Amino acid sequence: MSNLELVKKIRQITGSGMVDVNKALTEANGDETLAIEILRKAGAKTAAKKADRVVKEGVMAIAKADDKLAVVELNCETDFVGRNPDFIQAVNDFAKKLLELGETEFATWANNEITNQLIVKIGENLVLGRYAIFTGENIGSYLHSNKKVVGVALLKGGDQNLANDVAMHIAAMAPRYLKPEEVEPEVLAKEKEIYAEQLKAEGKPEAMLEKIMIGKIEKFYTEVCLVKQAFIKDDKKSIEKLLQENNASLEKFAYYSL
Repeated sequence: MSNLELVKKIRQITGSGMVDVNKALTEANGDETLAIEILRKAGAKTAAKKADRVVKEGVMAIAKADDKLAVVELNCETDFVGRNPDFIQAVNDFAKKLLELGETEFATWANNEITNQLIVKIGENLVLGRYAIFTGENIGSYLHSNKKVVGVALLKGGDQNLANDVAMHIAAMAPRYLKPEEVEPEVLAKEKEIYAEQLKAEGKPEAMLEKIMIGKIEKFYTEVCLVKQAFIKDDKKSIEKLLQENNASLEKFAYYSL
């Protein structure tokens, strides 16, 4: 193997620049394995130096196989890197690896990959964000074009198109709960307190307060509960109605946003 071919091979393995590879090969007297070790150690030092730098940007990726869907978030320092094709490809690869390894083993693999390879290649502090695997009969997913918002819907019944439509709705409408019964009592109590103050300030008649309060709570549910929200593709029907029409039920959902 020529020196140029060796440099190219080591660059592909480590993500290091040509100058750094040549320096490592010189230090290693041409030994490929030792050169890679030198570069990886240098990468760890680089990662340590960058570790305190704030990560406030990033992207998400999804990968699907059979009845499983993986979602991975990788954070970086700048939006510039967030648009970098190498960074985006790395996040896509992470999602596929999550499917392969499972959640427990993935974290160790991902953090090693970030420290030993990716930070050197990308040039910024990078941090593994949220990640999850979803398993179900009919999994819908939607990744927004900015790669910063993901919706996931697990249906029983229905079909793939329906599941994807519901996932797109989730990404667009950011529901906090699946149904009204899931709203915490303290959250509901706080909403009622706010509405009571509003009605008092508006001077509404005492006899109408209870009826108005019920209406306001119902409106609150249509804002935060997925099944009560108006479907983004047809605001004449709720998600609950959409599912009923298609003999489907929603078992679980997830919403991620950066």
